[in-house]
Amino acid sequence: MTPARPTTPPDPQPDPRRAPQPGPQGPPRPDLHAVFARAASDVTPGPLPLEAVRRAGRARRRRRTTVLSTLSVLAVATSVVAVVVTLTPVRPSPAAPGPAPVAVPPTVVPTSAPSVRTSDAPPTPDPTPIRTVASGERVNAGKGWQVWLTAEGKHWVGPDGYENTRSVTDGNVDVAEPGVSHQSEGGPKGAFHSGLYYGTRAAGRVELRNAQGRTAVATLLELPGRPGWGVWYVHTGPGMGEVGTALYDRSGKLLSELPLIPRSGPS
Repeated sequence: MTPARPTTPPDPQPDPRRAPQPGPQGPPRPDLHAVFARAASDVTPGPLPLEAVRRAGRARRRRRTTVLSTLSVLAVATSVVAVVVTLTPVRPSPAAPGPAPVAVPPTVVPTSAPSVRTSDAPPTPDPTPIRTVASGERVNAGKGWQVWLTAEGKHWVGPDGYENTRSVTDGNVDVAEPGVSHQSEGGPKGAFHSGLYYGTRAAGRVELRNAQGRTAVATLLELPGRPGWGVWYVHTGPGMGEVGTALYDRSGKLLSELPLIPRSGPS
């Protein structure tokens, strides 16, 4: 059904003020505003396509929804693939066995020259401390033996109670020269050795040595004032046999020596 055409409005009356005025150059020009107004009033607008606009909008919404759903599915699938790849690493193929490595010894760079032994002799023992005792002071020498010193010389007594003396004033001992004496008493189970050392103020060690090289170092006693002589004593165990006696100074120099003598029987 075609809508009724609107009634054409009456032509507007020209405004005498806008009427073209004749001029010397030709006839007056028509009023363009009035012409355009009449032409616009002759146009009949058609009906609006509202239904087509609605259909086009619904189609655009469906396409947008489909695209978003597809993108969501792709994102989920990509995440699943990433998780599977992360949890199942690919193991490389084992390499072919090669030759066994050869151990190379480290290079040793000497930092100092090796020490040179100039002698096979054992090191010199340290000097033996000398104990200073008062005149007549009895010293427990162990295993029932006692030793003491007086101005006359050495005194000792054994487990049997029998006393012995070795004088330094009877002329049998020359205290002007380094020397050593040796007395011993005992049996197969062991012996007690004692004696005098004299002729030196630098006594360092008295040592017993048997034929097999076994040694025993004695204890040293002196009176106050370093009179130049003193007493030594030591115990030896079974199997020591005959021993020799040697006196050394504090630097290890041999001052006097006695040859090997039997353990039993005084010298």
